[in-house]
Amino acid sequence: MDVPDLTRLLDFAVESAHLAGALTLEHFRSGTRVELKTDNTPVTAADRAAEELLRGRIAAAFPEHGIIGEEFGECPARTPGRWILDPIDGTVSFVSGVPLYSVLVAFEWAGEPLVGVLHLPALGETIWAARGLGCRCNGQPAHVSPVRTLSEARLVLTSAKLMYRCGRGAQYERLLAACKLDRGWSDAYGYGLLATGRAEVVLDPIMSVWDTAALVPIVTEAGGTVTDWSGRPTHTAPDILATNGHLLEAVLETIGG
Repeated sequence: MDVPDLTRLLDFAVESAHLAGALTLEHFRSGTRVELKTDNTPVTAADRAAEELLRGRIAAAFPEHGIIGEEFGECPARTPGRWILDPIDGTVSFVSGVPLYSVLVAFEWAGEPLVGVLHLPALGETIWAARGLGCRCNGQPAHVSPVRTLSEARLVLTSAKLMYRCGRGAQYERLLAACKLDRGWSDAYGYGLLATGRAEVVLDPIMSVWDTAALVPIVTEAGGTVTDWSGRPTHTAPDILATNGHLLEAVLETIGG
């Protein structure tokens, strides 16, 4: 079965992410009630409503495709196509009133993420890509930075405390010492910074497929890499390392796999 028209899928994904993002803004900084899921992570009515919107659009436009999302699980496909959704990536930021949360929409074909959209509703910024079509930020071409030494690199992470909790503290400290700067620009936003040349390394010790899938086309089409902490390209690993490409080997050598 041939791969579908990626331009059509990308346009649909961007439009869908914008609609879902507009819905989340109706709840942002509005005192929306926060609940805790069984894994002790927060969820709101905005998360659920945004995913329902995305699922409804996909079911109407591509009924043969599967869907997996953070809030409502997986619907099987009748083709190799599957949409992977995170209606609010960075719910902690969202409920804290911090504008760095995003809507993530990805399309996977035969296990390979081919389309990705990272939409930051509160910032008015959208980064999108599809395999072979390049990466764009608000319509302009996006590329990783040319930095080639760790001593000039900007390291981005969501939580230093999480590094230690996951047993990654020593690796994190080695990389932290080697890099020029570190910042806690959280969740998918950090990968957007990487894809647009505003950071060089992103480190995450815990990820799910809906956190990662959209980021793979975005970062790789911008010229970077998305791997696990051992350097294996992936969007399904529980830990993720992204670089501008030039620094991948240096990062792997520093963290020791």
